Amino acid sequence: MPVLSFHRRTMLFLSIAVLFHTGNAAAFGLMQAFDAALQNDPAYRAAIHENTAGQQFKVIGRSHLLPNLSFVYTTNQNQQDLTRDTGPASPSRQFVSETEVLSLRQPLFNLDSLARYKQGIAQTNQSDAKFSERNQELIVRIVGAYADTKHAEDQLALAVAQLNMFTEQKQINNRMFEKGEGTKTDMLETQSRYDLAEAQVIEARDNLANMRNVLATISGMEVTTLDSLSDNFRVKPMDPASFDEWKTIALEGNLEIIAQRHTVEIAREEINRQRAGHAPRIDIVASVNRQKSDNPVMVGLDALTRSVGVQVNVPLYNGGNVSAVTSQAVANHEKAKAELDAKINQVLIELRKQYNLALSSVHRIDALTKSVSSANFLVEAMQKSAQRGVRTNLDTLNAQQQLYTAKRDLAQARYNYLLSYLRLRKSAGTVGVGDLQDIASYFVASQ
Repeated sequence: MPVLSFHRRTMLFLSIAVLFHTGNAAAFGLMQAFDAALQNDPAYRAAIHENTAGQQFKVIGRSHLLPNLSFVYTTNQNQQDLTRDTGPASPSRQFVSETEVLSLRQPLFNLDSLARYKQGIAQTNQSDAKFSERNQELIVRIVGAYADTKHAEDQLALAVAQLNMFTEQKQINNRMFEKGEGTKTDMLETQSRYDLAEAQVIEARDNLANMRNVLATISGMEVTTLDSLSDNFRVKPMDPASFDEWKTIALEGNLEIIAQRHTVEIAREEINRQRAGHAPRIDIVASVNRQKSDNPVMVGLDALTRSVGVQVNVPLYNGGNVSAVTSQAVANHEKAKAELDAKINQVLIELRKQYNLALSSVHRIDALTKSVSSANFLVEAMQKSAQRGVRTNLDTLNAQQQLYTAKRDLAQARYNYLLSYLRLRKSAGTVGVGDLQDIASYFVASQ
């Protein structure tokens, strides 16, 4: 029997050691991963700050409708020289002048300010929709990363189990060869499958390390081992059942569509804001003006003036700027509406895709479950038949490979179902922590 190189034996030992360590470490649950991601995921933390900034849009918009109060204070050091044609009229005089002005402006009729106010509300609503969508996205991302990592763990376990099967088959071949019942060809066939299985173990180990790094990046925690997928796996009934019902829900609740609708609203108010450049503006103005020695004739005298009134500002002509920026705003509004249509189409395509995946996953999981059961019986039958000489060693190896493939495909189908279940609800805009808890119930803590 060929002797494994030191490097290959070391890699194999490390892979099996990873599995041994995984089975004894404290499990990292899905809800625990989500709670950690809420605190540590950089993309989600950025979304929090973006939404905090977005809350100020409505405040900024409202400010254009509220009074504008200002105070100005001015002081000057003055020197006065009076002269006549025949010479100085009087000695130079120095004095300090002061001016204090408290002014108030309250809009009464201002279409620009009204449009800015409505724009601010729409921008804040858009920010809220985007943040809620980021929250839903985080749920899908953490489940996706968790499922990918757990699937990588499963693949490593299957690869090691397959390697162990081929190791056992090698021992059977050796015993049969020593008794004169086996052939050198059988030993070479098994050794070839064994070498391939060893390479698959190493590849699975590297893939697991990569998946753990991805999950650790999102959760901000070092990943050791994850909860195992329950053997009692049952798919949930589709609720609602028809795609048309899902479509109706998505058109009303999908947060990307809602955010884009707010974009259309913002663009519409921008048209109103630019058109306001042709409209008059009416403000209440009031001021209190205190002047001290502001005029050389009034040196040493204070003047206090109070005024209140109405100011009307009527734009007449500004070189065509208002017409140009209004036309620009109209074009941007049409662009936003077209982008809304594109977003709706994109969402409905994704909704249909995930709906079909969720439906087909039910039948695929059932078929693969039966396939694994049949493959197990086939391996046992082939081993017994090979021992009696009815079947060849190659038949046994093929049966073992078929079992490995069936188990791998079944695990993948189960994870795909969970993700399609979640992504379907995200496309509809209904996914939340309750759905995450439903997904978490499919996993059980490792013993």
